[in-house]
Amino acid sequence: MPETFTIVPRGPFSLAEAIGFGFGQRDAARDDVMRLAFCLDGYRHQVGVEVRQDDAGVDGVVQQVARVLSLDYDAAGFLQAGERDPVLRSVQEAAPGLRPPLFYSPYEAAAWAVLSVRRPPKQMMAVRERLSHAHGAVFDLAGQQLAALPTPEQMLRVASFPGIAPDRMERLHGVARAAQEGRLDAGHLLALSPEEAMARVREIPGIGPFYSALIVIRGTGFADVLPVGEPRLLTLVERLYNLRGPVSDDELRSLAEAWKPFRTWAAVLIRAAAQRVLGGEPAQSGTNPAGRRRRIRNTVATGAVAPLRAEMVRS
Repeated sequence: MPETFTIVPRGPFSLAEAIGFGFGQRDAARDDVMRLAFCLDGYRHQVGVEVRQDDAGVDGVVQQVARVLSLDYDAAGFLQAGERDPVLRSVQEAAPGLRPPLFYSPYEAAAWAVLSVRRPPKQMMAVRERLSHAHGAVFDLAGQQLAALPTPEQMLRVASFPGIAPDRMERLHGVARAAQEGRLDAGHLLALSPEEAMARVREIPGIGPFYSALIVIRGTGFADVLPVGEPRLLTLVERLYNLRGPVSDDELRSLAEAWKPFRTWAAVLIRAAAQRVLGGEPAQSGTNPAGRRRRIRNTVATGAVAPLRAEMVRS
């Protein structure tokens, strides 16, 4: 029997926007259900979760799902950052309730880093899905099947797999061993400074500076780390703020002072939704139709946030 869990978002949150974000292995279907399948923290078991948002009350979601959807923060502070920065506020209004969806865990982020480096993302997402179906756990979630990544123990039993070169499989085994040793525990990494956490992650073979930042920022839930050196973010900031010429990292740091303590959230939101403000590019697939977007805008304005209803199935 499915288990149910309860959470009430603090501050604006839109599950539909999170689904439309299309990050990682999250299903971006248009039926208002977020389907999640992942290794539980501790990395010994897998779960499948159906998450819905409605006005009937919250029947559940566990701590890890809350972290994945950035629901472990009160978003009131993020709205205050928008009050300090009208440009950021315009992007918040264009994507109401969008919080950064994260990887399920640092372990899964590190596994993705090993799989995807210097490879086409869509191709490696397909490889990851096949690997999960073959060696992980498969769940029937709201009428669709979704597979969770193999646990570290399961991963170490995979000697080879089509589409994964031997050197990458060896690095996946290194990630699995690091997870078993507690080096990819989300709580452990969050207890460190972001810089120290990234340094620790870089000790895992095959994880360089770029992916160590991805694992720490998007796998643990640090909310106030400003990504620098990202050309797309710098270009969007230049356009949003009507700046002359390319924006340097130092200029970005200065401008982002108003975003504290949610600089990660602001950067993710700008990358995801700036084109809705700038125009010239359609909204991402899976985002809300016009009628629902109007309703969500009103919800954000009044502070009445529809709760989440989730069911969890264990492997």
